[in-house]
Amino acid sequence: MPEKNFQKARSILATDCGSTTTKAILIEEVEGEFRLVNRGEAPTTVEAPFEDVTRGALNAIREVEELRGRQILDGETILSPQEGDRGVDIYISTSSAGGGLQMMVAGVVKSMTGESAERAALGAGAIVMDVLASNDGRLPHQKISRIRQLRPDMILLSGGIDGGTVSHVVELAEILHAANPKPRLGHSYKLPVIYAGNKDARDTISDTLGEITDLDIVDNIRPILERENLQPSRDKIHDLFMEHVMAQAPGYKKLMSWTDAPIMPTPGAVGAIIQTVAEREGITVLGVDIGGATTDVFSVFEGIFNRTVSANLGMSYSVSNVLAEAGLDNVLRWVPMDMDAEMLMNRIGNKMIRPTTIPQSLEELKIEQAIAREALRLSFIQHKEFAVSLKGVQKERTISDAFDQSGSGETLVDMMNLKLLVGSGGVLSHAPRRHQAARMMVDAFLPEGITDLAVDSIFMMPQLGVLSTVHEKAATEVFDKDCLIHLGACIAPVGSAKPGKKLADIALEMPDGSKLERELLHGDMFLIESSREDRVKATLKPAKSIDLGAGKGQEVRTELRGGVVGLIFDGRGRRPFTLPEESSERVAKLGQWSQAVSEYPNETAEAVTS
Repeated sequence: MPEKNFQKARSILATDCGSTTTKAILIEEVEGEFRLVNRGEAPTTVEAPFEDVTRGALNAIREVEELRGRQILDGETILSPQEGDRGVDIYISTSSAGGGLQMMVAGVVKSMTGESAERAALGAGAIVMDVLASNDGRLPHQKISRIRQLRPDMILLSGGIDGGTVSHVVELAEILHAANPKPRLGHSYKLPVIYAGNKDARDTISDTLGEITDLDIVDNIRPILERENLQPSRDKIHDLFMEHVMAQAPGYKKLMSWTDAPIMPTPGAVGAIIQTVAEREGITVLGVDIGGATTDVFSVFEGIFNRTVSANLGMSYSVSNVLAEAGLDNVLRWVPMDMDAEMLMNRIGNKMIRPTTIPQSLEELKIEQAIAREALRLSFIQHKEFAVSLKGVQKERTISDAFDQSGSGETLVDMMNLKLLVGSGGVLSHAPRRHQAARMMVDAFLPEGITDLAVDSIFMMPQLGVLSTVHEKAATEVFDKDCLIHLGACIAPVGSAKPGKKLADIALEMPDGSKLERELLHGDMFLIESSREDRVKATLKPAKSIDLGAGKGQEVRTELRGGVVGLIFDGRGRRPFTLPEESSERVAKLGQWSQAVSEYPNETAEAVTS
């Protein structure tokens, strides 16, 4: 691969090879800043009859070429670097085709090194199929059977702090040896195994696994109890993903020879752009991608990145799992009309039978968005349980505590300190009105204090994630200007109060100099229209027992920025947040809040467009 000066690039072509479609985007420097100029899409061609992923990539690129009206391809070659109006300077790609990167991880103690290994794999963009641990309750023959059955793309083995006991992690290696695992793709190579455990066990691990697997050894994932060291494992996972997994998939060797940066797993690339934005802006970010079968949640709190995958929560193939996990009452509580439980179950059953159908009426849309609220809420609960700190591990946990399945620390997720909440996935990105996406995110995540809301317009975060590794400026400019659609800010006081009681006095000075004063009452919700360009000076005075971010009863003076929705003032309460239990009262309240934020403004003339 010839050396390129990425910082001098004027045009960037990026593809994301998904399971069903391959998306291509063209980014160009326009008047000193990088902007998205065109987007193309074509079916992914990794499966038979084509069995060559580059077919789909070329088709998507050709669509971009036609839309832009300039030459990018010469036959099946991407012209690079750009000369005049021909070619592009950078070509990059991500991939989740063929099921993405599927891994097993292993650690001595499930809630400690097992959890750290899981965090490393998830952060690299993998799907974690199972977590093996010495204390997971399974007998050795059951673990061996499980490894053989799953056939992962690679295994991450960890365990023990440096200088600690080696016997447990060696036992895990012996189980792997006995299982003699074979890779999912390709039969002519050995399964990649990464060892990231106690350094004193390296020689024994090499003796045990060196012959039958392709063993790589990296720094310990948990060198001491109080510190995780995930990056060496994540880097090695990315390397092996390229060298082994991608190299075995149809057409990927050719695709790899075209790209100017290593191909990244799609979720890993999304995590990369979220991390980049959080670091560049110095803010906390929470992102969610709700798909048909799974829901990914990403977060950066206290500078620590976490990703979780809720494998059974989604809006098409997993829709019945949402009902099973949330319970009928929890889904029904978000349906803003009279509907009995049996009718709701039938509707969800129909969706399960025909998972790829989209709502054809406003009533169906409302039900789908009610289900989405619960899928998002449950995914977020799982994320909060997983995104925990390691502080105080030694002083708070005894050995017996360590062997139970409780979390290893306090959750890092602090909604009061959250600055930006980003939603992605069909039900959010393609909601007929952005107001509906904002309401779904507010209801599911219950942001506290002042939080900016945004959605990913056309799911280009994967391409921008891999771009951020070679050209951070271009990635963040396009992310802010073309990828994100800023919905506005949600202002939500925290604290309990009786219905109708005042939560805060709101005083706003609008950009045109006009002033607006209003009380926010408990149970109230209202919207003030304000664009992204507006900078609204706000003085927020919470009641004595209410907190808006500065402490109970403490005034907040700040500048609020709107968006395509505006400023949402949510007085429905936090800690606790409750909905009326009585059906007619609940339906009336939901209708009142919908109307207040202009969620379904014209219910008779259906706004359902897709």
